[in-house]
Amino acid sequence: MRNFIFIIVALVSLSVHAQNQNKIVWLSFEEAMEKSEKEPKPILIDIYTDWCGWCKKMDNTTYKNDVIVDYVNENYYPVKLNGEDRNDISFQGKTFTYKAQGRRGYHELAAALMKGKLSYPSTAFMNKDKQLLQNVPGYMAERKFEKVLAFFNDENYKKTNWKDFEKKFKSSI
Repeated sequence: MRNFIFIIVALVSLSVHAQNQNKIVWLSFEEAMEKSEKEPKPILIDIYTDWCGWCKKMDNTTYKNDVIVDYVNENYYPVKLNGEDRNDISFQGKTFTYKAQGRRGYHELAAALMKGKLSYPSTAFMNKDKQLLQNVPGYMAERKFEKVLAFFNDENYKKTNWKDFEKKFKSSI
């Protein structure tokens, strides 16, 4: 009986471990900045809101794809940033805050990353030096997102334009 219980516990532990490996390890903005100081990597920022249906769809599809999960965890510091977060965030000597506006407000950092065009979901990419490269607004399915991830990784955006990169890209999905 003890062996049976041990086997069940071991199988449950392996199952939980396998499920946790198939997830993006999201960081707070501050955690990503801190890690980037020690070991520079590009930063991916998923800007979302709690009420956004397309944000939830991207979480439930694109961000659960095994290829996407592995690629993001290996090549980026991934950040989840609520576009309506009420907590202050300090970055590059400035404190970004929540601004009330109408029925909903917005977080100044989210607005800055989206260059004032509040559109959810949006994915902002920063280079290893924490400079904003591009904000890509809207839902992206797995295949398109895989291309975008690869384009902003390894400074491919410096080596080629998007159209040429897209033509030559070989998907792993």
